[in-house]
Amino acid sequence: MAADAQARRHAGLLPQTADFAANLEASRRHLARFAAAPTLHLIGGVPTASASGETFSNQSPIDGTHLGEVAAGDAADVAAAASAAQDAFEEWSAKSGEQRKRILHTVADVIMARADEIAIVESADTGQTIRFMSSAAVRGAENFRFFADRAPAASDGLALPSEHHLNYTSRRAIGPVGVITPWNTPFMLSTWKIAPALAAGCTVVHKPAEWSPLTANLLAEAAADAGLPAGVLNVVHGFGETAGRALTEHPDIKAIAFVGESATGSAIQAQGAPTLKRVHFELGGKNPVIVFDDADMERALDAVVFMIYSLNGERCTSSSRLLVQESIHDEFCARVAERTRAVPVGHPLDPDAVIGPLIHPRHCEKVRSYMDIARAEGAIVVEGTPWADAPRDGNWTVPTLITGASPRMRIAQEEIFGPVLTAVPFSGEADAIKIANDTDYGLAAYIWTSEIGRAHRVAQALDAGMIWVNSQNVRHLPTPFGGTKASGIGRDGGDWSFDFYMETKNTSIALDTHHIARLGV
Repeated sequence: MAADAQARRHAGLLPQTADFAANLEASRRHLARFAAAPTLHLIGGVPTASASGETFSNQSPIDGTHLGEVAAGDAADVAAAASAAQDAFEEWSAKSGEQRKRILHTVADVIMARADEIAIVESADTGQTIRFMSSAAVRGAENFRFFADRAPAASDGLALPSEHHLNYTSRRAIGPVGVITPWNTPFMLSTWKIAPALAAGCTVVHKPAEWSPLTANLLAEAAADAGLPAGVLNVVHGFGETAGRALTEHPDIKAIAFVGESATGSAIQAQGAPTLKRVHFELGGKNPVIVFDDADMERALDAVVFMIYSLNGERCTSSSRLLVQESIHDEFCARVAERTRAVPVGHPLDPDAVIGPLIHPRHCEKVRSYMDIARAEGAIVVEGTPWADAPRDGNWTVPTLITGASPRMRIAQEEIFGPVLTAVPFSGEADAIKIANDTDYGLAAYIWTSEIGRAHRVAQALDAGMIWVNSQNVRHLPTPFGGTKASGIGRDGGDWSFDFYMETKNTSIALDTHHIARLGV
């Protein structure tokens, strides 16, 4: 039993989520509220039905059963939320950084008090396994604490003296902002966007993804219980083409922070252009992991498998392209294939499962279609072991390795966003760099080598916003997070988040020693 408990802790599982039967019972309990009555918007601190009265159905990715109805917002609901955010902005932005710090730390406390509920609901709503979702609340609370501690200095600037003037900069909150978050790890990613906005003094209208709407309300409830004033954080549910578009076009919303597909980011940028809206995009990726023949093979193997098969492969930073030096390609891919067949697929609330159902039937169909594409392109598809007891109407797939691929194949160019890894051989350093950069994306990249000079050379040559050397994705909150090319605009993390949510002002004070030209004398 002690060894089992240690394994649970190593997997990141909370004590409450370490038992499958208990998790199933907890899910029935926590999901009952969403089945009993529609999930409503939260506008100005009040649960609110859509002005139209419309709702949409939320289906379980596990077996297709009905989880409940969700308010379907449109322009009227967004307008009400934007008005509430505008009304709350003056008071919230006028609070001192210390006051905002105290409230946001309390939000983190409330999140942790509801950690088990958040984990269970997130897992059931998204299909992500509890092995990884057990840390959803913990990571969300960490985001709030990180930016809470920086709230007192958020408005600080620089002293920039010149010979005859003293210049100093300061920052102030930009105003009400829109936050549009994705469906893959919705709770954590929501806090990653919302916490710095609140710390900066902005008010927020949050439009969560319609495929995973539930934990957005849990976050807003936690914030309200922590004493966040009404109207500071509002939630409007709905579809991208209605609620999302209304949010990106609303004149009172000064900025849009969006996480999702590159094509959607392009549409949002166009929709926000007439109101000159500031945008921050974290978009898609086709991230390479480059394994040289001098790498630590065991650690590289662990990282490669983890970064594609954790979180169902539905993560923007997954290393979905495996570039392996020719001299070790066959052996390394054989070992990855062995691991692929052994990765357990199962019920997302089972602590032993690694891969659960994908988020939605449409997405599942897309991911599965790439198996046919790979075969048609002449590649070899190695499929993992399916869950024998998988419900028929769930969105089930298996971990997959594709070998025999070339760099320009669709499977090596397009973002699949599932547990699918495409392996491509390379001859040497220059070839690896060329292949790695030969995509429309540039979010993240991973390098495995024991040669320090090579690590620096390759890292500098890769066209990506984030590089990890001899490591999987290990997020450090003060560092910049974001991509190049079609992978995004702007950076999150540390002070970079405040640069987005705040306006910078320069004040120049004359020392009364500079010359002023005299005209008309």
